[in-house]
Amino acid sequence: MRSLGIDLGSKRIGVAMSDSSGVIASPLMVIDRGSNHALDHKKIQELIDEHSVECVVVGMPLSMSGKVGPAAKSAQDEIIEMKSALSVAVHSYDERLTSKTANDSMIKANMKAQARRRIVDKIAAAVMLQGWLDHVDRGKP
Repeated sequence: MRSLGIDLGSKRIGVAMSDSSGVIASPLMVIDRGSNHALDHKKIQELIDEHSVECVVVGMPLSMSGKVGPAAKSAQDEIIEMKSALSVAVHSYDERLTSKTANDSMIKANMKAQARRRIVDKIAAAVMLQGWLDHVDRGKP
């Protein structure tokens, strides 16, 4: 089952995708936000169609205490929109510390700050999607 991971940001959307067996997540791309969510969701739907994706997993930016703050409320609202706009199931998954994990990994790889900024969103999406893939029960014994 191929899944698409989405890291929603105010300026960019990080996108990751699992392999066809639904085991390994990899960074795919960064989408620059359009003038409205409908345009962004159209681009996500194009990826769903192009890669035969079966579900979308959207990162939920909960606070460190697990509470729903302004960023998580915004994500919840957009997830509702995505459930109507996309042709596949849309799930949410806790994304706390994914950007920090992504940045730490790139720093260890000696990437310069400018290079990190260009790809951190898709790396964070892959970290979040991998967490969901590892967590979800796919009927394995």
